[in-house]
Amino acid sequence: MKVPTPHNTATMDEIANVVIMPGDPLRSKYIAEEFLLDTKLVNNVRGVQGYTGYWKDKRITVMASGIGIPSISVYAYELYNFYNTEAIIRVGTAGSIQEDVKVGDVLFAETAFTNSSFLNDFKLPGAYVPRADKSLLNRAVEIAKEKEIVFHVGSVLTEEIYYSQQENIVEWWKERGISAFEMEAAALYANADQAGKKALALFTVSNCILTGEEMDVMIRERALNDMIEIGLDTAWELA
Repeated sequence: MKVPTPHNTATMDEIANVVIMPGDPLRSKYIAEEFLLDTKLVNNVRGVQGYTGYWKDKRITVMASGIGIPSISVYAYELYNFYNTEAIIRVGTAGSIQEDVKVGDVLFAETAFTNSSFLNDFKLPGAYVPRADKSLLNRAVEIAKEKEIVFHVGSVLTEEIYYSQQENIVEWWKERGISAFEMEAAALYANADQAGKKALALFTVSNCILTGEEMDVMIRERALNDMIEIGLDTAWELA
């Protein structure tokens, strides 16, 4: 398929080889304005904003994914298969289901289980479990240690439905060691694996599903910025 696509008006040379991917288009705009230099808006189809600029002298694109498996799959698939993108680093929020994974902490998703059937449409082994690129994960962990940021490496559940009606879903996944719930990581990892590319999903824990605790507005910006900087510094290694 030729570019631009129906979902992305960027030309081939307007997308960097590494993409930072928040869910929220306004967070994409925030990252571009607050962290990148010499930014250019390269996509705004359906308000899914994408910008390309410079982080510490290297060219990086930040583009939103929207919410959920179908939405991130559109953008990740096109970036991996139609553009020259080699790696996508998702920066988002997740809801903790473990007592030691606290609101405000950073979580790296080493693996992403899912209760969706979307993997049936991928040409991947039957026992396949979506997982992060090991080199990206290791570098992100090193950066978090250098910055003295509280972090966890664990597994997430990529949910298909935000308001799930399943009974005891939290308790079932908690007992199996899942750290948090979110809605995109498994789809990102599967798209990366099928394309032979790299992916990493990292999250700021914005709430605790067990207790109902929500991130305090006073720490939200700092906590999100910590995660964003880890993502950008990890991307810088590949850019």
